[in-house]
Amino acid sequence: MSSPTFRSSRPDRWTDPKGFSDAGLRRMTHGKIQPMYQPTFLERLFGAR
Repeated sequence: MSSPTFRSSRPDRWTDPKGFSDAGLRRMTHGKIQPMYQPTFLERLFGAR
């Protein structure tokens, strides 16, 4: 028995990526870049790390 195939009229995101967007526009939409690590209140208070 064969497995059913999935077909859609909408293109896949991998084959049809988003177009270019300006850096200023991205910042207005999503906000400024956040650091991966944000120190806790105590680390900021005592200057740890």
